[in-house]
Amino acid sequence: MKILMTGGGTAGHINPALAIAEMLKKEYPDAEFLFVGAKGRMETQLVPAAGYPIRTVSVRGFQRRLSLKNIGRNIMAAANVFTASAASARIIKEFQPDLAVGTGGYVCGPVLRECIKRGIPVAVHESNAFPGVTVKMLGKEGALVLLCSEDARRHLPEGVKAVVTGNPIRSDFVTLDKAAARAELGVDDRPLVLSFGGSLGAAHINEAMAEVLRRSRAEGKLQHIHGAGKAGFAAMKAQLDEMGVALTGDGVTVREYIDDMPRCMAAADLVICRCGAMTLSELPAAGKPSILIPSPYVAENHQYHNAMVLVNRGAAVCIEEKDLTADSLWAAIQKITSNPDTLREMSENVRGAAILDADERIRKELNALLKK
Repeated sequence: MKILMTGGGTAGHINPALAIAEMLKKEYPDAEFLFVGAKGRMETQLVPAAGYPIRTVSVRGFQRRLSLKNIGRNIMAAANVFTASAASARIIKEFQPDLAVGTGGYVCGPVLRECIKRGIPVAVHESNAFPGVTVKMLGKEGALVLLCSEDARRHLPEGVKAVVTGNPIRSDFVTLDKAAARAELGVDDRPLVLSFGGSLGAAHINEAMAEVLRRSRAEGKLQHIHGAGKAGFAAMKAQLDEMGVALTGDGVTVREYIDDMPRCMAAADLVICRCGAMTLSELPAAGKPSILIPSPYVAENHQYHNAMVLVNRGAAVCIEEKDLTADSLWAAIQKITSNPDTLREMSENVRGAAILDADERIRKELNALLKK
Protein backbone atom coordinates (compact mmCIF):
# COMPACT_ATOMS: atom_id res chain seq x y z
CA MET A 1 0.00 0.00 0.00
CA LYS A 2 1.17 3.52 -0.79
CA ILE A 3 -0.02 6.56 1.16
CA LEU A 4 0.65 10.13 0.08
CA MET A 5 0.62 12.83 2.77
CA THR A 6 0.58 16.56 2.04
CA GLY A 7 0.34 19.72 4.09
CA GLY A 8 2.65 22.33 5.47
CA GLY A 9 3.81 25.87 5.82
CA THR A 10 3.38 25.89 9.60
CA ALA A 11 3.73 23.40 12.44
CA GLY A 12 -0.07 23.53 12.81
CA HIS A 13 -0.35 21.78 9.44
CA ILE A 14 2.74 19.59 9.65
CA ASN A 15 2.30 18.05 13.11
CA PRO A 16 -1.21 16.67 12.40
CA ALA A 17 0.13 15.16 9.17
CA LEU A 18 2.94 13.45 11.05
CA ALA A 19 0.50 12.24 13.72
CA ILE A 20 -1.84 10.75 11.09
CA ALA A 21 1.08 9.14 9.26
CA GLU A 22 2.28 7.55 12.49
CA MET A 23 -1.21 6.21 13.19
CA LEU A 24 -1.49 4.74 9.67
CA LYS A 25 1.99 3.25 9.97
CA LYS A 26 0.84 1.27 13.01
CA GLU A 27 -2.27 0.15 11.13
CA TYR A 28 -0.36 -0.76 7.97
CA PRO A 29 3.26 -1.56 8.95
CA ASP A 30 4.25 -2.40 5.36
CA ALA A 31 2.79 0.77 3.85
CA GLU A 32 5.05 3.11 1.88
CA PHE A 33 4.70 6.81 2.67
CA LEU A 34 5.59 9.91 0.68
CA PHE A 35 5.10 13.49 1.86
CA VAL A 36 4.66 16.33 -0.61
CA GLY A 37 5.40 19.80 0.76
CA ALA A 38 6.11 23.34 -0.36
CA LYS A 39 9.65 24.12 -1.42
CA GLY A 40 11.64 25.94 1.24
CA ARG A 41 9.02 25.65 4.00
CA MET A 42 9.19 24.13 7.47
CA GLU A 43 8.07 20.66 6.35
CA THR A 44 11.31 20.14 4.46
CA GLN A 45 13.04 19.93 7.85
CA LEU A 46 10.39 18.39 10.13
CA VAL A 47 9.27 15.57 7.84
CA PRO A 48 12.74 14.05 7.15
CA ALA A 49 13.54 14.43 10.87
CA ALA A 50 10.51 12.22 11.57
CA GLY A 51 11.85 9.59 9.17
CA TYR A 52 9.66 10.13 6.11
CA PRO A 53 10.69 10.93 2.53
CA ILE A 54 9.48 14.22 1.06
CA ARG A 55 9.15 15.73 -2.41
CA THR A 56 8.47 19.44 -2.90
CA VAL A 57 6.62 21.71 -5.31
CA SER A 58 6.86 25.49 -5.67
CA VAL A 59 3.67 27.06 -4.40
CA ARG A 60 2.68 30.28 -2.67
CA GLY A 61 -0.53 31.85 -1.39
CA PHE A 62 -2.43 34.80 -2.78
CA GLN A 63 -2.24 38.13 -0.89
CA ARG A 64 -5.63 39.59 0.01
CA ARG A 65 -4.43 43.13 0.80
CA LEU A 66 -4.17 45.25 -2.36
CA SER A 67 -0.78 46.89 -2.92
CA LEU A 68 1.72 47.19 -5.77
CA LYS A 69 4.01 44.67 -4.11
CA ASN A 70 1.15 42.22 -3.49
CA ILE A 71 -0.01 42.49 -7.11
CA GLY A 72 3.42 41.24 -8.13
CA ARG A 73 3.26 38.48 -5.56
CA ASN A 74 -0.17 37.40 -6.80
CA ILE A 75 1.09 37.21 -10.39
CA MET A 76 3.82 34.85 -9.16
CA ALA A 77 1.26 32.87 -7.14
CA ALA A 78 -0.95 32.48 -10.23
CA ALA A 79 2.03 31.22 -12.23
CA ASN A 80 2.80 28.74 -9.44
CA VAL A 81 -0.69 27.27 -9.73
CA PHE A 82 0.19 25.81 -13.12
CA THR A 83 3.73 24.72 -12.31
CA ALA A 84 2.65 23.18 -8.98
CA SER A 85 -0.12 21.23 -10.69
CA ALA A 86 2.29 19.87 -13.29
CA ALA A 87 4.88 18.97 -10.64
CA SER A 88 2.20 17.32 -8.49
CA ALA A 89 0.97 15.28 -11.44
CA ARG A 90 4.49 13.96 -12.06
CA ILE A 91 4.96 12.98 -8.41
CA ILE A 92 1.58 11.24 -8.26
CA LYS A 93 2.20 9.38 -11.52
CA GLU A 94 5.53 8.10 -10.21
CA PHE A 95 4.33 7.19 -6.70
CA GLN A 96 0.87 5.78 -7.59
CA PRO A 97 -0.73 6.26 -4.13
CA ASP A 98 -3.69 4.22 -2.90
CA LEU A 99 -4.74 7.02 -0.53
CA ALA A 100 -3.95 10.73 -0.23
CA VAL A 101 -4.33 12.67 3.01
CA GLY A 102 -3.88 16.44 3.40
CA THR A 103 -3.74 18.60 6.50
CA GLY A 104 -4.01 22.11 5.07
CA GLY A 105 -1.70 24.75 3.69
CA TYR A 106 -1.44 26.00 0.11
CA VAL A 107 0.49 22.93 -1.05
CA CYS A 108 -2.57 20.72 -0.43
CA GLY A 109 -4.52 22.37 -3.24
CA PRO A 110 -2.57 21.32 -6.35
CA VAL A 111 -1.48 17.97 -4.90
CA LEU A 112 -4.91 16.75 -3.80
CA ARG A 113 -6.71 18.15 -6.84
CA GLU A 114 -4.48 16.01 -9.04
CA CYS A 115 -5.28 12.99 -6.86
CA ILE A 116 -9.02 13.63 -7.15
CA LYS A 117 -8.70 13.86 -10.96
CA ARG A 118 -7.13 10.40 -10.98
CA GLY A 119 -9.80 8.82 -8.79
CA ILE A 120 -7.48 8.37 -5.79
CA PRO A 121 -9.37 8.46 -2.46
CA VAL A 122 -8.68 11.82 -0.78
CA ALA A 123 -9.25 13.07 2.75
CA VAL A 124 -8.27 16.49 4.07
CA HIS A 125 -8.07 17.20 7.79
CA GLU A 126 -9.03 20.70 9.00
CA SER A 127 -7.59 21.44 12.42
CA ASN A 128 -9.15 24.93 12.74
CA ALA A 129 -12.72 25.84 13.62
CA PHE A 130 -12.90 28.00 10.48
CA PRO A 131 -11.99 25.89 7.42
CA GLY A 132 -9.51 27.47 5.04
CA VAL A 133 -10.06 28.27 1.37
CA THR A 134 -8.08 25.23 0.22
CA VAL A 135 -10.10 22.84 2.38
CA LYS A 136 -13.41 24.30 1.17
CA MET A 137 -12.30 23.98 -2.45
CA LEU A 138 -11.17 20.38 -2.05
CA GLY A 139 -14.39 19.48 -0.23
CA LYS A 140 -16.46 20.84 -3.12
CA GLU A 141 -14.38 18.76 -5.54
CA GLY A 142 -15.04 15.51 -3.67
CA ALA A 143 -12.50 15.17 -0.85
CA LEU A 144 -13.75 13.87 2.49
CA VAL A 145 -13.25 16.66 5.06
CA LEU A 146 -12.26 15.63 8.60
CA LEU A 147 -13.22 18.41 11.05
CA CYS A 148 -11.81 19.39 14.42
CA SER A 149 -15.24 20.25 15.86
CA GLU A 150 -18.92 20.43 15.05
CA ASP A 151 -18.66 24.25 15.02
CA ALA A 152 -16.54 24.03 11.87
CA ARG A 153 -19.25 22.32 9.82
CA ARG A 154 -21.40 25.43 9.43
CA HIS A 155 -18.55 27.22 7.62
CA LEU A 156 -18.38 24.62 4.84
CA PRO A 157 -20.22 24.96 1.51
CA GLU A 158 -23.39 22.89 1.06
CA GLY A 159 -22.89 19.40 -0.24
CA VAL A 160 -19.42 18.87 1.21
CA LYS A 161 -19.05 15.48 2.90
CA ALA A 162 -17.59 16.14 6.34
CA VAL A 163 -17.07 14.11 9.52
CA VAL A 164 -16.10 15.43 12.96
CA THR A 165 -13.00 13.57 14.12
CA GLY A 166 -11.17 16.06 16.32
CA ASN A 167 -7.45 16.77 16.20
CA PRO A 168 -4.86 14.11 17.01
CA ILE A 169 -3.00 15.10 20.19
CA ARG A 170 -0.29 13.65 22.43
CA SER A 171 -1.66 11.31 25.09
CA ASP A 172 0.36 13.13 27.80
CA PHE A 173 -2.15 16.00 27.72
CA VAL A 174 -4.80 13.55 28.92
CA THR A 175 -2.90 11.24 31.24
CA LEU A 176 -0.52 13.42 33.27
CA ASP A 177 -1.58 13.89 36.91
CA LYS A 178 -1.92 17.47 38.18
CA ALA A 179 -0.51 16.83 41.66
CA ALA A 180 2.46 14.88 40.30
CA ALA A 181 3.17 17.56 37.69
CA ARG A 182 3.09 20.32 40.31
CA ALA A 183 5.46 18.36 42.54
CA GLU A 184 7.89 17.83 39.66
CA LEU A 185 7.83 21.55 38.84
CA GLY A 186 8.20 22.63 42.48
CA VAL A 187 4.81 24.38 42.50
CA ASP A 188 3.07 25.09 45.82
CA ASP A 189 -0.65 25.40 46.64
CA ARG A 190 -1.16 28.85 45.11
CA PRO A 191 -2.93 28.97 41.69
CA LEU A 192 -0.50 28.48 38.80
CA VAL A 193 -0.91 30.56 35.63
CA LEU A 194 0.78 29.19 32.50
CA SER A 195 1.24 31.71 29.67
CA PHE A 196 2.91 31.65 26.26
CA GLY A 197 2.61 33.16 22.81
CA GLY A 198 4.03 30.36 20.66
CA SER A 199 7.50 28.98 19.97
CA LEU A 200 8.78 32.33 18.64
CA GLY A 201 6.81 34.39 21.14
CA ALA A 202 4.32 37.25 20.78
CA ALA A 203 5.61 40.74 21.56
CA HIS A 204 2.26 42.18 22.69
CA ILE A 205 1.60 39.26 25.04
CA ASN A 206 5.13 39.44 26.45
CA GLU A 207 4.80 43.19 27.12
CA ALA A 208 1.49 42.77 28.94
CA MET A 209 2.70 39.73 30.87
CA ALA A 210 5.84 41.53 32.07
CA GLU A 211 3.69 44.06 33.93
CA VAL A 212 1.37 41.26 35.13
CA LEU A 213 4.38 39.40 36.55
CA ARG A 214 5.54 42.56 38.34
CA ARG A 215 2.13 43.06 39.96
CA SER A 216 1.71 39.39 40.76
CA ARG A 217 5.13 39.11 42.34
CA ALA A 218 4.36 42.10 44.58
CA GLU A 219 1.01 40.62 45.60
CA GLY A 220 2.31 37.06 46.09
CA LYS A 221 -0.99 35.22 45.57
CA LEU A 222 -0.21 33.51 42.25
CA GLN A 223 2.54 31.51 40.58
CA HIS A 224 3.56 31.82 36.94
CA ILE A 225 5.33 29.91 34.20
CA HIS A 226 5.73 32.09 31.11
CA GLY A 227 7.22 31.14 27.75
CA ALA A 228 8.58 34.29 26.10
CA GLY A 229 9.57 32.56 22.85
CA LYS A 230 12.87 32.45 21.00
CA ALA A 231 12.34 35.82 19.27
CA GLY A 232 10.90 37.59 22.30
CA PHE A 233 13.01 36.34 25.19
CA ALA A 234 15.77 38.98 25.10
CA ALA A 235 13.33 41.91 24.92
CA MET A 236 11.18 40.54 27.74
CA LYS A 237 14.23 39.91 29.93
CA ALA A 238 15.31 43.52 29.41
CA GLN A 239 11.81 44.73 30.33
CA LEU A 240 11.75 42.60 33.48
CA ASP A 241 15.25 43.75 34.43
CA GLU A 242 14.04 47.36 34.34
CA MET A 243 11.15 46.41 36.62
CA GLY A 244 13.42 44.54 39.03
CA VAL A 245 11.70 41.19 38.35
CA ALA A 246 13.99 38.15 38.18
CA LEU A 247 13.41 35.39 35.62
CA THR A 248 13.04 32.88 38.45
CA GLY A 249 11.99 33.12 42.07
CA ASP A 250 9.03 34.35 44.14
CA GLY A 251 6.70 32.02 42.23
CA VAL A 252 7.73 33.35 38.80
CA THR A 253 9.52 31.37 36.10
CA VAL A 254 10.17 32.91 32.67
CA ARG A 255 11.59 30.60 30.01
CA GLU A 256 12.64 31.10 26.42
CA TYR A 257 10.74 28.00 25.36
CA ILE A 258 8.42 25.58 27.17
CA ASP A 259 9.70 22.16 26.14
CA ASP A 260 7.57 20.20 28.64
CA MET A 261 4.17 21.63 27.72
CA PRO A 262 2.06 18.60 28.76
CA ARG A 263 3.59 18.71 32.27
CA CYS A 264 3.22 22.49 32.61
CA MET A 265 -0.36 22.39 31.36
CA ALA A 266 -1.23 19.54 33.71
CA ALA A 267 0.09 21.58 36.64
CA ALA A 268 -1.66 24.82 35.67
CA ASP A 269 -4.93 26.23 36.97
CA LEU A 270 -5.28 28.79 34.16
CA VAL A 271 -3.66 29.05 30.73
CA ILE A 272 -3.06 32.25 28.74
CA CYS A 273 -2.22 31.65 25.08
CA ARG A 274 -2.85 32.16 21.38
CA CYS A 275 -5.58 30.15 19.67
CA GLY A 276 -3.76 27.80 17.34
CA ALA A 277 -5.74 24.72 16.43
CA MET A 278 -3.61 22.19 18.29
CA THR A 279 -3.42 24.28 21.48
CA LEU A 280 -7.20 24.55 21.47
CA SER A 281 -7.43 20.77 21.27
CA GLU A 282 -4.90 20.32 24.07
CA LEU A 283 -6.75 22.65 26.47
CA PRO A 284 -9.97 20.56 26.50
CA ALA A 285 -7.98 17.32 26.74
CA ALA A 286 -6.17 18.68 29.81
CA GLY A 287 -9.34 20.31 31.18
CA LYS A 288 -7.82 23.78 31.51
CA PRO A 289 -9.67 27.13 31.69
CA SER A 290 -8.03 29.76 29.53
CA ILE A 291 -7.68 33.39 28.57
CA LEU A 292 -7.34 33.35 24.79
CA ILE A 293 -5.62 36.06 22.76
CA PRO A 294 -6.18 35.37 19.04
CA SER A 295 -3.41 36.33 16.65
CA PRO A 296 -4.72 39.02 14.28
CA TYR A 297 -2.04 38.14 11.73
CA VAL A 298 -3.44 34.83 10.43
CA ALA A 299 -5.54 34.17 7.33
CA GLU A 300 -9.30 34.67 7.65
CA ASN A 301 -8.92 35.52 11.36
CA HIS A 302 -9.23 31.79 12.06
CA GLN A 303 -7.74 32.02 15.55
CA TYR A 304 -10.68 34.17 16.65
CA HIS A 305 -13.10 31.49 15.37
CA ASN A 306 -11.06 28.85 17.21
CA ALA A 307 -11.35 30.86 20.43
CA MET A 308 -15.12 31.23 20.12
CA VAL A 309 -15.57 27.45 20.26
CA LEU A 310 -14.40 27.51 23.89
CA VAL A 311 -15.74 30.95 24.79
CA ASN A 312 -19.27 29.95 23.74
CA ARG A 313 -19.05 26.94 26.06
CA GLY A 314 -18.14 29.09 29.05
CA ALA A 315 -14.69 27.49 29.06
CA ALA A 316 -12.56 30.50 28.15
CA VAL A 317 -12.34 34.29 28.06
CA CYS A 318 -11.19 36.01 24.86
CA ILE A 319 -9.20 39.25 24.78
CA GLU A 320 -8.54 40.43 21.24
CA GLU A 321 -5.04 41.83 20.73
CA LYS A 322 -6.40 45.34 20.02
CA ASP A 323 -7.90 45.29 23.52
CA LEU A 324 -4.95 43.64 25.25
CA THR A 325 -3.27 45.71 27.97
CA ALA A 326 -1.61 44.79 31.24
CA ASP A 327 -4.71 46.14 33.01
CA SER A 328 -7.22 44.09 30.98
CA LEU A 329 -5.14 40.92 31.32
CA TRP A 330 -4.52 41.39 35.04
CA ALA A 331 -8.23 42.00 35.66
CA ALA A 332 -9.20 38.81 33.78
CA ILE A 333 -6.59 36.73 35.64
CA GLN A 334 -7.74 37.99 39.03
CA LYS A 335 -11.42 37.49 38.25
CA ILE A 336 -10.88 33.83 37.34
CA THR A 337 -8.20 32.76 39.81
CA SER A 338 -9.78 34.43 42.84
CA ASN A 339 -12.92 32.31 42.53
CA PRO A 340 -12.50 28.51 42.91
CA ASP A 341 -16.07 27.96 41.69
CA THR A 342 -15.30 29.83 38.45
CA LEU A 343 -12.16 27.75 37.87
CA ARG A 344 -14.06 24.52 38.54
CA GLU A 345 -16.98 25.46 36.28
CA MET A 346 -14.72 26.53 33.41
CA SER A 347 -12.72 23.31 33.78
CA GLU A 348 -15.89 21.22 33.56
CA ASN A 349 -17.08 23.19 30.54
CA VAL A 350 -13.79 22.83 28.65
CA ARG A 351 -13.68 19.07 29.21
CA GLY A 352 -17.03 18.90 27.43
CA ALA A 353 -15.30 20.11 24.25
CA ALA A 354 -12.63 17.40 24.34
CA ILE A 355 -12.47 14.73 21.64
CA LEU A 356 -10.19 12.10 23.12
CA ASP A 357 -10.63 9.41 20.47
CA ALA A 358 -9.58 11.51 17.44
CA ASP A 359 -7.04 8.90 16.33
CA GLU A 360 -9.68 6.18 16.25
CA ARG A 361 -12.20 8.39 14.41
CA ILE A 362 -9.62 9.37 11.78
CA ARG A 363 -8.49 5.75 11.40
CA LYS A 364 -12.08 4.63 10.85
CA GLU A 365 -12.76 7.20 8.13
CA LEU A 366 -9.50 6.53 6.27
CA ASN A 367 -10.05 2.79 6.37
CA ALA A 368 -13.52 3.31 4.90
CA LEU A 369 -11.98 5.36 2.07
CA LEU A 370 -9.44 2.63 1.36
CA LYS A 371 -12.14 -0.06 1.20
CA LYS A 372 -14.02 1.97 -1.42
